[in-house]
Amino acid sequence: MRVVVASDKFKGTLTSAEVAAAVGAGVRRACPDATVVAVPVADGGDGTLAAAVAAGYTLVPHTASGPTGEPVQSGYARLGDTAVVELADVSGLVRLPGGTPAPLTATSYGTGELIAAALDAGCTRVVLGIGGSASTDGGQGLIRGLAGLATTPGDREQAIACSQSPGLVAGVRVVVACDVDNPLTGARGAAAVYGPQKGATREQVVELDRRLSAWADVVAEHTGRDLRDVPGAGAAGGVGFAALALLDAELRPGIDLVLEMVGFQEQLAGADLVITGEGALDEQTLHGKAVAGVAAAADRAGIPVVAVCGVNRLGPEQLGGIGVSAAYALTDLEPDVQRCIAEPRPLLERLGERIVVDHLTMTARQRGIA
Repeated sequence: MRVVVASDKFKGTLTSAEVAAAVGAGVRRACPDATVVAVPVADGGDGTLAAAVAAGYTLVPHTASGPTGEPVQSGYARLGDTAVVELADVSGLVRLPGGTPAPLTATSYGTGELIAAALDAGCTRVVLGIGGSASTDGGQGLIRGLAGLATTPGDREQAIACSQSPGLVAGVRVVVACDVDNPLTGARGAAAVYGPQKGATREQVVELDRRLSAWADVVAEHTGRDLRDVPGAGAAGGVGFAALALLDAELRPGIDLVLEMVGFQEQLAGADLVITGEGALDEQTLHGKAVAGVAAAADRAGIPVVAVCGVNRLGPEQLGGIGVSAAYALTDLEPDVQRCIAEPRPLLERLGERIVVDHLTMTARQRGIA
C-alpha cells in the first residue's frame, strides 16, 4: 500500500512535515508494510519555503529587513536557476515584533532584498509566494528593496524605483503565487478588504487607500499602463500590483505553483491513497487552498483523497465537491479544542490508523470479499 501525505501546516501548531510524520506513523501502525511518502505543501503563504526545501531545494540564508525595519534571519530556496521567496517569512505578520500591527508603516522592503540577493547569485526565475503580508504599501517597499534604495519612500525614490525596476529583472521570469482577485484600490481594494486584518482603523484604511492611489498614479505615469484595477493587484497589500506593473510578473494560483514545485504529479505514481489536510476545513478551503488543490490533482490521477484537520466545518457535499471523500478531525477524538492544539501529534497518529483501517475496509467491500 502506497500512501501520499500532502498536508498544509496546522497553523500555529504543526508544520506540514510534522503533520505528515504523525499521520505516517499512524498509517504504519495500522499497516506495517505501507509505503508512506511525505510531500509537505503550502498555498503560497507561510510554509512555502519549507515545502521547497523538503522538495530538494537548498535554503540560502540571508539577513533582510523585517516589516518594521528590524533585521530578520530569512532566506530563499534555490534549485538550479530558480529561487523561491516567501514574503511571509521576511515581511509577514509573523515577523511583526511582539505581534504588534504596524498598518501605516509596515513594509515589504525585505522581500525585495531577498529577490535582489537571489538575482545577484545568478537566479533567472523567481517564484514569489505573497500570502501573509503585514503591510499595505502597494509593493513600494519590495521595489525599493530590489533597487537598493532608501527604506523611507519619497517622491524622488518612488520615481527612481519605477524607472529602475524593469532593468533590475531583465531576463528574469517572476511568477507570483496569488489567490485573490482584489484590485489595488477602492471598496474591494487592498486597504479596504485586508487593512483591518493588519490592524488598520477606519481612518487608517482611508489613508492607506489614498497612498495606494498616489503610488498607482506614479507607476502609471512612468510605465504608461494603469494596472490598479487588474484582478490580483490588491494581493498582499498591493505587492501583486507592483509585481504586475513593474516586474512584468505572471500571477498563478499558489497551490498550483507549489504542487508543480514539489513534483506532486510524479509523487502520485502508484499511490493507493492521498491524505491531505490543514488546521481547519472551512469555506476558505473551497477557494484555492492547499486541500482543494491537492484533491483536484489526485482526482485527475484517479486516486482517492481524504483529509485530516483540527476541526471540520464542511459537510459531505462540500467536501465531495472538491474531491475529498471523507474528513477526519482531531475534535472527533478530543472535543476539547485546547487539548487538540496542545497535543496534536498522538491524535493525528490515531487518525492515521483510522484512515487506513477505513480505506482497507472500503476497498475490500468494493472487491466483494468482505
